[in-house]
Amino acid sequence: MRSNTLTLRSIAAILALTLLAACKPQAECGPAAAAVDAEAEEQAIRDVIARMEASWNRGDFRGYMRGFANPDVVFVSRGEFQKDWQGTLDHYIRDYGGSEEKRGKLHFFDIKIEMLAPDAAQLISRYQLDRPEKPQDGINTRLMRKRGGHWVIALNHVSSRELP
Repeated sequence: MRSNTLTLRSIAAILALTLLAACKPQAECGPAAAAVDAEAEEQAIRDVIARMEASWNRGDFRGYMRGFANPDVVFVSRGEFQKDWQGTLDHYIRDYGGSEEKRGKLHFFDIKIEMLAPDAAQLISRYQLDRPEKPQDGINTRLMRKRGGHWVIALNHVSSRELP
């Protein structure tokens, strides 16, 4: 009986040590890796926004729209839903296209990102649109989704005002 108890204790000790050894690398890598991954994902999202800003400022509305889910983006502006991706593009071309003065210079700033899941993040930022007539500033609230390895805006809500 004593040898059975000793054997069971030995097996239990080996099992406990094996589990502890297996868990230790995960404990060391888990939170740190998650923080590194979150930082990398946040930077990838910031890169999307920077590319969108650059596209707008050179008059490339299609390039700007690459930052949005296509075709199913939900876009809310001026208290209304835009139709979809194409409707949003049409809105930009209609209301901001034609000349550099009409388009203005766009700048996003005070960008705050909260990772919600590996494939979802909330982004809130301010923006300013400098142009001779009807300059604007406002706030964007965006639900970012990772699709096909790329971050896109799935839901965009704009609260803007014209500046005097």
